[in-house]
Amino acid sequence: MSSYKNAGVDIDAGNKSVSMIKGAVKSTHNAMVLNNIGAFGGLFSLKEVSKMKEPILVSTIDGVGTKLKVSSAMNNWSGVGEDIVNHCSNDILGLGAKPLFFLDYFASDKLVPEQLVSVVKGMAKACKEINCALVGGETAEMPGVYVKGESDIAGCMVGVVDKKKMIDGSKIREGDALIGLASNGLHTNGYSLARQVLFEKAGFKPNDYAEGLKKSIGDELLRVHKSYSKSVLALAQKLEVKGIAHITGGGLVENVPRIMPLGLEAKFDYSSINVPEIFKLIQREGKIKEKEMFRVFNMGVGLVVIVSKQDADPAINFLNKNSEKAWLLGAVKRA
Repeated sequence: MSSYKNAGVDIDAGNKSVSMIKGAVKSTHNAMVLNNIGAFGGLFSLKEVSKMKEPILVSTIDGVGTKLKVSSAMNNWSGVGEDIVNHCSNDILGLGAKPLFFLDYFASDKLVPEQLVSVVKGMAKACKEINCALVGGETAEMPGVYVKGESDIAGCMVGVVDKKKMIDGSKIREGDALIGLASNGLHTNGYSLARQVLFEKAGFKPNDYAEGLKKSIGDELLRVHKSYSKSVLALAQKLEVKGIAHITGGGLVENVPRIMPLGLEAKFDYSSINVPEIFKLIQREGKIKEKEMFRVFNMGVGLVVIVSKQDADPAINFLNKNSEKAWLLGAVKRA
């Protein structure tokens, strides 16, 4: 006799999973969330947003990518839940927006409730840290689409910024300072190359240790994508932030130019960067040229903030007092 379960989809496992994550999701809710998990859509009040003179909604969507293959190999899932929330929060931060709410998508060949709970708890943790509500999501079990034992995680975040306070790079001028904020590691980019080099070419296993690393290679690769939302939004209340670039795929060389006005360019002092050992290991084992490394990875710089020259020292001091590692990375020059 045929059944959905025999075809590879377990409805009971899905229901169990939803029941297990309700508490974590509920813990992120605030007065603006008007319904609970399980509805056909999330309800979020814009009452507070309406107090702005000209509120602009800012949205982004992204995925964790092939970092999930490392997570699968290590059977460690909580960090990738944080990754997707933090990645999205940094993207909307690039326009000066504060997070409002987040929705997730989790798919796998076979739903394991405990795995999903770990992922969602990670999302809830990250959401609470940036005062963002986790209002819903989608869980899909798709045997035949996903390779056995593997999953996919994506998410959408919506934030808001008052138009007059939007940070779009238009005020950047020659001589402005580039401030680097340290990353936690690879964040969520470059894993296809990192895995190929470390696991296929070099022959390392995820639990192996390598010279210079404080953790196993797998744990180093699973360091959580850092969110800069709270500290940089607080900085923007203290002084004028002219530009923000989230350093993701494409590295410094491709992400910072995205916010530069025509005729200006970023001149980086690469010697100022404290490159984490994991990047040095990848470069060494893969015999990768430095130019390629800086095009693929963040190389230790997770975010770049642009302020006027006179605001550089106050900005760096403020960020360093607010749980960041910030330094003068370079300056804006004529192209």
